[in-house]
Amino acid sequence: MEQDDTETGGETLTGADPIDADPQLILEKLDGWLDGFFRLIPNLAVAAFVLALFVGLGLAVAWGIRRSGKSRDRADLGAVTGSLAKWAIWIAGAMLALTIVTPSLKPGDLIAGLGIGSVAIGFAFKDILQNMLAGLLILIRQPFEVGDQIVAGDYEGTVEHIETRATLIRTFDGKRVVIPNSDVYTNAVTVNTAFPTRRSEYDFGIHYDADTKLAMRVAVEAANGVDGVESDPAPEALSVNLGDFAKVVRLRWWTKSTQSDTVHVRSAVMLAVEDIFAANGIDIPFPTQTLHMDGALETPKAREAAE
Repeated sequence: MEQDDTETGGETLTGADPIDADPQLILEKLDGWLDGFFRLIPNLAVAAFVLALFVGLGLAVAWGIRRSGKSRDRADLGAVTGSLAKWAIWIAGAMLALTIVTPSLKPGDLIAGLGIGSVAIGFAFKDILQNMLAGLLILIRQPFEVGDQIVAGDYEGTVEHIETRATLIRTFDGKRVVIPNSDVYTNAVTVNTAFPTRRSEYDFGIHYDADTKLAMRVAVEAANGVDGVESDPAPEALSVNLGDFAKVVRLRWWTKSTQSDTVHVRSAVMLAVEDIFAANGIDIPFPTQTLHMDGALETPKAREAAE
């Protein structure tokens, strides 16, 4: 294997020769860096002051927006918009401070770089940004509010918070469900407490020998006597079906829209109708079947039993 030789000023350098570091060159580099740092100290001081000013301004604006939201019963909207405004002011302050530290850096270059970076950030955090936008739209349009009782997908409960990423609901059995805002905004949501009152109904089966009109009348009387049933609109009963085992009377009534009212009043109405049916001799039949066994009496034992 041949070894490359290089002649320099009459001397021969080979690849095996050691390379000596020049301490003087290192000291000159360090001295240049220190000189540059000391020259930047005024710029750094001004940049730090500007950045601190923008940080304080962002906090003050966020506090003012949150306070305004609370005074208008829009606390969640105030929290979200305040946070967005705060970060926008902080980013603007950071960009301004950076141009002060490095005067050669133009604001246009920063904005262009921020635009390119925002595209990459948008692809990387697509779901987060989508949920944030959906949460902001929910807070602005207010299809439901904090405290409303909703049904979202497979979950039903009371809305606790509407945050930038998700909507938090407390189910009626005491669990917390965190639903992404994009799912809430793009799918159907039932708001049970959107209006002051809410209608409930139940189908009662009565015997075919019973008087349907009597059953309808006494069912309405029973509903009217239950606390929590609204008088306007008044309860009503309808004959809706002639089934295989019974005639069906549907009772409809209105209550307050909260889950507690509808559940407890429903139970009281069912008990009241059951009692008034019994008092008026109106039977609620059980499903029955009649079996015809042809030829069952043809066996000797069956004939002896029949005789």
